[in-house]
Amino acid sequence: MLRIEGRIVNHDADFQGSLEIDTGTGLILNVGPSTGHSDVDTTGCIIFPGFGDLHVHAREDVTGLQNYKEDFTTLATAAIHGGVTHVADMPNNVVAPVDDARYSAKEHLTTASPVHITLYGGIGPGTTPLARHVPYKAFMGPSVGDLFFASQEQLKKAIANYRGQNVSFHCEDPEILNAHRGAATHEARRPAAAEMTATEFALHLIEKYELVGKLCHYSTRDGLKKVIAAKKRGVNVTCEVTPHHLFFDDSMLTEDNRLWLQMNPPLRSPEDRLEMIAALQRGDIDYIATDHAPHTIAEKLQGVSGVPHLDTYGAFATWLMAEHNFTPQEIARVCAHNPGKWVREFLSSGNGNGYGNGYGSIAPGYLGSLTIIDLTKPYKVTRETILTKCGWSPFEGFTFPGCVRHTVLRGKVYTR
Repeated sequence: MLRIEGRIVNHDADFQGSLEIDTGTGLILNVGPSTGHSDVDTTGCIIFPGFGDLHVHAREDVTGLQNYKEDFTTLATAAIHGGVTHVADMPNNVVAPVDDARYSAKEHLTTASPVHITLYGGIGPGTTPLARHVPYKAFMGPSVGDLFFASQEQLKKAIANYRGQNVSFHCEDPEILNAHRGAATHEARRPAAAEMTATEFALHLIEKYELVGKLCHYSTRDGLKKVIAAKKRGVNVTCEVTPHHLFFDDSMLTEDNRLWLQMNPPLRSPEDRLEMIAALQRGDIDYIATDHAPHTIAEKLQGVSGVPHLDTYGAFATWLMAEHNFTPQEIARVCAHNPGKWVREFLSSGNGNGYGNGYGSIAPGYLGSLTIIDLTKPYKVTRETILTKCGWSPFEGFTFPGCVRHTVLRGKVYTR
């Protein structure tokens, strides 16, 4: 048994107490008042339910062709360093998991990871749902391989096969992207209008086909208004925001950092960035999801879009608390409770039982996976302090006000 005590924070509680984890089952046995004994030093720390990242690109598939960027083992190392206890991996691989056989083959590779990995199935022209219950991802614009759509009509035809399923959307309209492909900058080639138009259509599809919808890496304040309005009228939709769309904006771009900060969707205006922060805090945005894209340094210098983030997930949460007055309970909501709620329905699908009540809360019966944040020790990001295989971070040189001291996975403690 593992006993940990200190300041415990759930999305609905903040208290001094203790918890006990059965290291055999990996489940929390008891949560109660402080006892004066802890097997883990939590001085100056906050004990959170394990953080979950619902949007990563591990890049590993059965071909192994992109393992030079990241694989499930190195992804787990970076995740543990960042205080992330479970992730959901995107399907835009060389061999995309679009059917039962491909999905199972990719899932077999995840067994090398101590961090729990949920796999998205891919939706492309002509695909149909798997026999088992999994989440899906639809790329509305160009992506790896053929997992994307050239028009709204093509997408609508495919989504009709997935009525009632859990589907996440990358919202950039392919026709608008095509019309702007000759613009001078990456940001101009992928304008806000592409996201807003795609948002309207994704919300239409979610409502029409009774999907459990999620909009990925949201970035525009005008489009967000449409999401909020849809939620109010009962549409079953949630949305993510990335650390880079909360931290950076297009006013910060220079000739020196432009390639490093190139991603899809691109950075938006300072006004968009501040609205994403406010919407996350008030609950209109549901998750911090990194869109962890471990492209190599050489690839970034060639203009490849995407940035890595897993190493800095927990430290970034301390920036939100220090810089934007997020309460620990608000952090628990967007980093632990909401991701835990999202992943719960997939935990018993294909990986066996033993998950109890799943992730997202420090309470009896939940998994004993925790993120323990040290608010007293700043963390300066350098290439020497990050563990992702791609070997760089968009936050290099920045000092976060706190760091991850311990990551606990089902009762096993990893100390930074």
